[in-house]
Order: sequence, then structure tokens, then C-alpha cells
Amino acid sequence: MKIRGLGLVIMVLIGILGGHAQNDSLFDAIAFQGIRDVYNLEFEKAEADFQQLLEMRPTHPAGHFFLGMVTWWRIVIDMDDTRYDESFFGSMDRVIDMCDSILGADPNDVTAIFFKGGAIGFKGRLKFHRDDYLAAANAGRKALPLVQSASELDPKNYDILLGTGMYNYYAEVIPSEYPWLKPLLLFVPSGDKKKGLEQLTIASERGKYAAVETTYFLMQIFFFYEKDFGRALALAQRLHREFDRNMLFHRYLGRCYASLNNWPETRRVFGEVVDRVTRQQRGYTVNAAREAEYYLALCDMNTRDYESSLGHFFRCDSLSRTLDVNGPSGFMVMANLKAGNVYDILGKRDLAVDQYNKVLSMKEYQDSHKQAVQYLKSPATY
Repeated sequence: MKIRGLGLVIMVLIGILGGHAQNDSLFDAIAFQGIRDVYNLEFEKAEADFQQLLEMRPTHPAGHFFLGMVTWWRIVIDMDDTRYDESFFGSMDRVIDMCDSILGADPNDVTAIFFKGGAIGFKGRLKFHRDDYLAAANAGRKALPLVQSASELDPKNYDILLGTGMYNYYAEVIPSEYPWLKPLLLFVPSGDKKKGLEQLTIASERGKYAAVETTYFLMQIFFFYEKDFGRALALAQRLHREFDRNMLFHRYLGRCYASLNNWPETRRVFGEVVDRVTRQQRGYTVNAAREAEYYLALCDMNTRDYESSLGHFFRCDSLSRTLDVNGPSGFMVMANLKAGNVYDILGKRDLAVDQYNKVLSMKEYQDSHKQAVQYLKSPATY
């Protein structure tokens, strides 16, 4: 069930840096408005905002970088869609070239270091999503010195803490969570998880351009790695409250409620998601509908409305069959496993056995095969 939309793993390899413009209140105001529009998925408004930045300072990397972020979010709302990849890489390459020109005249230009690090980092993120791990690791190798240099040159800039905080946290966590990445980390310094969390918290609360992005990653850290669902929920509520049109923040809110077994709120949130999918609101794609069906099924299962639960699980399975072009996803696997559990609870053992055998015919997701074998031996009970 691959639901980590922005690729947490690669953050250990790259330094995501917030942008830093010169001290210009109008420039900053336009940039901030554009950033808000991006996070609310109002891409046309954001593009108009960032086009103004280009017109105001055509030789400044900010305009090209932020226009690239509009393309990035067009990708994020449907990571299976590769139509925008080349455009995105082109935007980031333009930023890197501009920064290199600036750094050729002044190697200590902090603004150029920030934007170059950010451009390299985002290229690495997309390379990781496209399973090009070597290119992603190479992006990390290039970005790390920029993170360190920026921190030394401007230690009071809290946006930099996003890059250093992510590095410190994941450099300690990733080797144990993802052993297959260890060879890529042999030549990078060790991390400090506690320090990383402290840096990310400061950047989330006090960052200028990177506060939202930092809050987003901090939420994912608490959700996936720290298993502190209460803190993850608080951040998800904050993000959704501020950017209520952002489908990713909306879905994380529902995930957090589900992880805390708050089924009424889980039902409310994913009911909203289904409604927005029906209304074809931007970002609320078939992927969002599939996830909503899964969590609504869990809601019904936990409130003992088993027939309704089966309906949601099978709609999740049906949507998965249109989406899973590379084999069964975690959603498909778990929907079928849970449907088997429901059939067992209803006393329909033959149907339950069919479901467990289906799961065994699919690729393993987490310990799905172990669970299916166990349920074939002994029926599931509530």
C-alpha cells in the first residue's frame, strides 16, 4: 500500500532547502501568495504569481524554481502520470544553471546555494519515485555539501533546518528501516535522529519559505516512523485547516484518525474525500477514491456493519484492478485479506477461504501471506 506520496526515503539522501529571496516586501508577498496557491492546488493562480517574480527579477532563480514547484505538484497529485517529468527536470536544470552562473561570480552567494540545493533535491525526489535510485543517491551526494555550506553561511536562516533536519533524521533511521539502501549511504556522515527532529520542529514553526514543507515531512515522520499518531494528527489538522483543497493533507488527516481508532472522524474525512472525487475536484483522483473505500470499509468493519464493509472492500479491489498496472498493490492485497476476515465473522467460511487463497496468489505485502496462511488454519474472529 504505497501511500507515501512524496517519497520519504530519499530525504536522507538529499537536502531540501527553502528558497531565500532578497529583502523585498513585494517580492516576498507575491512569492508567499504563490506558495499558498500551490499547496491549495490552484496552479493557474500560482503560475501567474510566479510569472510576476520572473518579470520583476529575470536573473533571479526564484521564479523558475517556484514555477517548477507548480509542475512538481501536478506530478504529486497523480504520481503514475509521467507527462510532466521532462518539463519538471527542465525547470530544475534552468535553476541549477542560473545558480551556477551566480556562484561563478560569488561562491558564497547564499541565495544561489539555497536554490541550487533545492533544485538538486527535487530532481532527486522525482528520480527516486521513478525507481532511479542511483541518480537519486547522486543527487544526495551533490546536495549535502550545499546544505552544509548554507548552514555555515547563514546559521540563523531557519529554512536551512529543513535540509539539515531531514538529513540528520533519515541518516540514522534509513539503514535500519531500508537495509537495501545501505550501500548508497557508505560515504555519507552518520545522522542524529533526535537532533533532526529538533531541527525540523524549529523549521516548521519558524521557517520562512519552508515551513509548510517541513510540517508535511514532520507529520510523515511521526506517522510512519515514530508511530506518534497524536502528534501526526495535530500537524495534519494544521495543514488541512490552512490548505483545505490539498488532497494529500486531507487524506493524511483521515489516516491519522484511523490510526487512532477514531472511526467517526475517519468516516467523516473519507466521506468528504469520496464527495470531492465525485465532484472531480483537482487532485481527488481514482487513487483517492480507492484509498477512501478502503478506510470506509475499516470504519464499517469496526462498527460491525459487515455487509457495508464488504461493499467498500470490493469497490477498493475493483478500483485497484484499474490502477495496479504493475501487479497488485497493498490496497488490493489488504482489501481481499480483510474481506476474508469479514466472511469469517459472518460464518461464510468457504468465501473466506477463497479470499485467503486470492491473497496467496498475489505478491506479498508486508506479512499478507503469513496472515492468509494463519487464517486458512484458523478462522478470523472479531
